[in-house]
Amino acid sequence: MKQPLKSDLAPAAAKTVAGRSIKTWSRAAVIAGVFLALLLPLAIKGFLVFQLTLALIYAVAILGLNLLTGFNGQFSLGHSAFYGIGAYTAAILMDQADVAYYWTVPAAGAACFIVGFLFGLPALRLEGLYLVLATFALAIAMPQLLKSTPLEPWTGGVQGIVILKPDAPFGLPLNSDQWLYYFTILTAALMYAGAVNLVRSRTGRAIMAIRDNPIAASAMGVDVALYKSLTFGVSALYTGVAGALGAIAVQFVAPDSFTFNLAIALFVGLVIGGVGSIPGTLLGGLFILFVPNIAEEVSKGLAQAVYGVILIAVIYLMPSGAAGFVRLIVGRIARSWT
Repeated sequence: MKQPLKSDLAPAAAKTVAGRSIKTWSRAAVIAGVFLALLLPLAIKGFLVFQLTLALIYAVAILGLNLLTGFNGQFSLGHSAFYGIGAYTAAILMDQADVAYYWTVPAAGAACFIVGFLFGLPALRLEGLYLVLATFALAIAMPQLLKSTPLEPWTGGVQGIVILKPDAPFGLPLNSDQWLYYFTILTAALMYAGAVNLVRSRTGRAIMAIRDNPIAASAMGVDVALYKSLTFGVSALYTGVAGALGAIAVQFVAPDSFTFNLAIALFVGLVIGGVGSIPGTLLGGLFILFVPNIAEEVSKGLAQAVYGVILIAVIYLMPSGAAGFVRLIVGRIARSWT
C-alpha cells in the first residue's frame, strides 16, 4: 500500500499566496484595518465619525447575540431589551447620580448580565421556537415597562432622558465625536478580545459542545443548565455595554428607541456578518446602519421595499454571511496561487 507523502498531509493553512501563508496575510490585514480605523476620524467629517461610532456599537451588540446564537445555539429576538436596559442604566447614572460616563459602561454590563442570567434560568425549559417566542415577548414588553408610571421618576416616561456627550480628556485636540469614537473602539477591542479568549477557552468549548449536542455534552460532565444561563448572561452583558455606549453617543434615551425593530436589526446583522463568526459582526454592524440609509436614498417612498431587495440579494450571494464569503474568496485565491 502506497504511503501518503508528507506534502499530502500538510494542513490547508500552510497554503501560500505570493510566497506568504494565509495566516500571515490575515495578520497583515488586521494590522492594516486597525491603523485605518485609528486614522479615519482625523480624515472624515463629524457626522460620518458619529455613524461609524454607531456601527461599532451595533457590532458589539451583534457580538453578544452571536455568542448566544452562533456559539451556544440559543435563539433570541429580545436583545433590544438588553440594549435598552444598558442604555437606561448609563443614562440614569449620568443624569441622576452624576456618575462619570466611563463608569456607566461596566455598570450597564453588570446590570444586563444579572438580568440576562436570571432570564436564562426559566428559559432553560424552552427550546427552539418556544425560546424565540419568550425573547420576543421580552422585546415587546420592555418599551411598555419603561413607560410605566412606577418607573417614570427614573426613566422619564415617554419623554426619556437627555444626557451630555463627554469632551476629550487631558486636553486632547479632539472634538466630542472623535473622542467618543476612540473610546468606543477601545471598548470594542476589549470586548472582542474577551470574546475570542472565551471561545478558545475550556468554557468556550463547553458552550459549543452544548450547541452541537447537549446530550453528549452532559454525558461528558458539562453542566448544561449552568452554561446556558451563563451564556445568556454574557450575551446580555455585551449587548448592555453596547446600549450604554449608544446612549452616550446619541445623548438621548426613550422607550420607543428600543422596540422590536431594533431586535430584528441585530438579528439581521448577525446573519449578514455570519453566524458563529466574531470578525463578521463588524460587517453586520456596518450593514444595519448604512444599508437602510442607502435604501432611503434610492427611494424614500419605497425604502423598506428596496431594503428588502438588498437583503434578499445579499443573502443569495452570501448564504453563509460576509465572513463565509471572505473565506471562500481567500480559499479560491490560495488555490489559484498553488
